[in-house]
Amino acid sequence: MNNGIEYEKLTQEIYQGLLKEEGLTTQVRHNVKVKGKSTTHQVDIYWEYAIAGIKHKVAIECKNYNKRISKNIIASFNSILNDIGNTNGIIVTKVGFQKGAKEFANFYGINLVELREPKAEDWQGRLKVLKTNVQTIGFNVKKWSVELDYEWCKANIPEDKLDSIKVVISGMNYEIWVYDDKGEGLKNFQQLQDGLPYDENNLIDNKYVHMFENGYIKSENFGSVKIIGVHMVYDTLVEKFVWVTDSEKITKAILKDVATGDMKFIKK
Repeated sequence: MNNGIEYEKLTQEIYQGLLKEEGLTTQVRHNVKVKGKSTTHQVDIYWEYAIAGIKHKVAIECKNYNKRISKNIIASFNSILNDIGNTNGIIVTKVGFQKGAKEFANFYGINLVELREPKAEDWQGRLKVLKTNVQTIGFNVKKWSVELDYEWCKANIPEDKLDSIKVVISGMNYEIWVYDDKGEGLKNFQQLQDGLPYDENNLIDNKYVHMFENGYIKSENFGSVKIIGVHMVYDTLVEKFVWVTDSEKITKAILKDVATGDMKFIKK
């Protein structure tokens, strides 16, 4: 907001965003020459669109002043609007408007808007800082073991290998699945880990067994084998932090309707 051109382009950007929020794809243009009845006028910001065959035109005059806008400026802009014809007019400024300017604008239907950086008083009655206490809980499984169904193994694994059965399973947690007897996936190891119980009084070397009535796992050396359960030894990881949202820091500008006092907080 250091000079007139920057202020005009900021205004263009903000109103383009507002139109987009309302579902309008109309282009908001900067520094436009608009033909009137008697002459051609330079307009800081301009857009037009048609709804149901009716054309709507909007012209904005930007005044990056450090003092309140006078009635004469409003009257001069009103003359331009009258010459162009059928155009809604808006004047934006940083500081505000004199009483006579407000009365004149109200009589002729010109919208007066403050477009500026936020002030301390803008936050009165509004939530400025939001603090959220966040706690995340995660699990680190240090040891996995699979309990085989011994009766199934006796019936399906060659007798000479029953003395010492070593089932080889490898893969990422999300790749290792427990299936039912029809081959439908029941749980993968990542899901088993995510579903572990949390005990805030015992975070280290927790033990848990997830039981399966009809569970099978695919091994590298025996193919699918039936299991009773998956044993896990795990640590619980707890992190606590405060998430702070400061609305002032994420607010790019304030757009205030002078007539109604309504304000929009434009985010960066």
